[in-house]
Amino acid sequence: MTPRELYRRSALAEAVTWTLLILGMVLKYTGVSEAFVPVFGMLHGVVFLAYCVVTCFVWVDRQWSAGFGALGLASAFVPWATISFERRAQRSGRLTGGWRLAPGGEHPVTVLERVQAWSLRSPVLAVLAGAAGVAVVASVLLHLGPPVPRD
Repeated sequence: MTPRELYRRSALAEAVTWTLLILGMVLKYTGVSEAFVPVFGMLHGVVFLAYCVVTCFVWVDRQWSAGFGALGLASAFVPWATISFERRAQRSGRLTGGWRLAPGGEHPVTVLERVQAWSLRSPVLAVLAGAAGVAVVASVLLHLGPPVPRD
């Protein structure tokens, strides 16, 4: 999977889960059911964290500027903005080509590049490690409580 494919799928998944969360909130505040918000909220939270991980992964590989990478992360906070950010990155050529640090590619220099090179050599282990990391962060956030105090 190329950086473009991974980023496009991640941006789309984040936008879809925004839609589900907003739908759940509409159902809650119209009196239909409150049951959807916790489910869609958790799903959105996990996909949000995964999108942030993918953004950082692509940011390192594509050598985005700090400002452009931060904008990619910030796009996750606005409903559906990940789609337009991904399109902007694609149009500006920031997602073209294969993985720079894949086996046979450039030699990693920084710690982040070494982690990325390992991830590209061992994708199954990297996905498992990433999923575990997202699960740990999601668990900590759940323990801390919802982002808005309950009534």
